Amino acid sequence: MQFKDAKREHHSLTAEAEKRLLIYIAERIPQPINSDHVTALGFVSMLAAALSYWYAHWNPLALFAVIGWLAINWFGDSLDGTVARVRQQPRPRYGFYVDHILDALGTAALFLGLAASGYMSWTIALAFLLAYFLLCIEIYLATYALGEFHLSFGGIGPTELRLILAAGNIAAFFRPTSHIFGYDYKLFDVGGVIAAAGMTLITIYAAAIHTRTLYREEPLPTHDPSKLAGTQGARA
Repeated sequence: MQFKDAKREHHSLTAEAEKRLLIYIAERIPQPINSDHVTALGFVSMLAAALSYWYAHWNPLALFAVIGWLAINWFGDSLDGTVARVRQQPRPRYGFYVDHILDALGTAALFLGLAASGYMSWTIALAFLLAYFLLCIEIYLATYALGEFHLSFGGIGPTELRLILAAGNIAAFFRPTSHIFGYDYKLFDVGGVIAAAGMTLITIYAAAIHTRTLYREEPLPTHDPSKLAGTQGARA
């Protein structure tokens, strides 16, 4: 089966420095460790972060454990593709599918764990996941239809999102609620609403832009009226 690897569009704030660091690490990883091992590490660490959120319901110190697991997740999730490219062992279909299905499962587990912690309400967690998966659908459809795989929007990519979440954990440990317009709201609820709204707007904007691009590349076919009339006459 022929597979055309999509062009990676990654313009986050940390993208260039991150790329250099990942190549440096990948060149020094012991040979017995391959990209599958690194992918598994990233997925398991995300599940561990979800469990740490769940445990934070009883022990707030677990919020700091989440930060550690997110750092390990960055290592595994960001490094697997780099290891494959550095070693010239590309598996584009396998890598694309496995990486992103595990990302989806890991993200779902993470935010369900956050909701179970009590630091975010279930309604906001589910709204966030809905917005997240809608954005993922748009990204993957654009990857297939346009051959462009967008890894960041507005300078924000996966690494920046991990950093924002880690900062939120630190803030929530000291002050789990936020006072807005005379009312107290869970800090992660406020952040979740902002993030869900932002992802929804990005999805709508990207869908409009990509639809216009595809329409211009594939306009409606035009028919010659004389040929159409001749065809109808022949059928009569």
